[in-house]
Amino acid sequence: MARDLYQVLGVARDASEADIKKAYRKLAMEYHPDRNNGDKSAEEQFKAVTEAYDVLRDADKRARYDRFGEAGLKGAGAGAGYHPFDLSEALRVFMQDFGGMGGFDAFFGGGERERRQRSQGRDIRLTLQLTLVDVAKGATKKVKVRRLERCVRCEGQGAEPGTKSSVCRTCGGSGEVRRAAQSLFGQFISVTPCPTCRGEGSVISKSCSECRGEGRVRADRVLDVEVPPGVSSNNYLTLRGQGEAGLRGGPTGDLLISLEIAEDTRFERHGDDLLYDLPISFSQAVFGGEFTVPLPEGTLTAKVPAGIQSGSIVTVRGKGLPSVGNGRRGDLHLRIQVWTPTDLSKDQEGLFRELSKHETRPPQDEGVGRRIWNRMKETLGD
Repeated sequence: MARDLYQVLGVARDASEADIKKAYRKLAMEYHPDRNNGDKSAEEQFKAVTEAYDVLRDADKRARYDRFGEAGLKGAGAGAGYHPFDLSEALRVFMQDFGGMGGFDAFFGGGERERRQRSQGRDIRLTLQLTLVDVAKGATKKVKVRRLERCVRCEGQGAEPGTKSSVCRTCGGSGEVRRAAQSLFGQFISVTPCPTCRGEGSVISKSCSECRGEGRVRADRVLDVEVPPGVSSNNYLTLRGQGEAGLRGGPTGDLLISLEIAEDTRFERHGDDLLYDLPISFSQAVFGGEFTVPLPEGTLTAKVPAGIQSGSIVTVRGKGLPSVGNGRRGDLHLRIQVWTPTDLSKDQEGLFRELSKHETRPPQDEGVGRRIWNRMKETLGD
């Protein structure tokens, strides 16, 4: 059953960014695993409120959720492809926004999280160029990534096979050193990463000859990236765990792919709708007819009614671009441009002169053009 993310955080649908952050902080402090002795139900609540916060704090994700619900978060518009957080992801979101609070980690005993963050593999960012055809149909693209990967020889641990790491004697495996000092306000405790093991809690006696103790080596990889239909420029995809490997078995980073859509000079894009300028002759405007017009992935036949005016819009429903996550398609709008010939043959000139003798005067209404323009803006939603 779909959840209401606003109810998860206990805020109204028009809640401000500050209200959302305040509500999340309160709930996250209540359900944080370090305050609940590993209670599974509290951990699930912590992940749930963090997922809700991760969506509602982001203006683009929140707009898609408000419009389409969770379905709007499952495609490229969500960037990551919406999926349940695991605990490490929830903790990372929490620490990114609240990890800087003075004394917070010391209060929670956050040395383990600090070690995870220090050994966390780097996220990799790249840009993927797409065409309007890719947007209309979806695509599978290959991207080449140079990254640090887990060392196969030592299985990412950094120690030479056959040897083991040992507990750091300085910090006793905690990865941090605590020092007590007196001040005018009483005793306070400072917590710093252990200088011997650099906060890892263990020391390698003999480093792996392949990775020199890092637990990772550099490699080039070609990855397949699935691009769903309907994406836009500045959308992004997140491939979880496809970034760089962490130091000595640390968590792997993500691959963040920003999308750029190349301009297709045939169309103007307005969200999921497309606008195409259709040139027709004067006689075609008078009598109407059927015309072959392009689509990003092919063509279609469209009917233009008789007596149509230049600048009018003919809409073909469901022939625009697909919407991300819900399977619907936008519309194709044909903006009629009546073409005036500039190089007439003698026969054509004679016919037009004869026609001019029988033409009626166009309506002397200065508001006609304005009404056509307003109807066009209403059709396109601008």
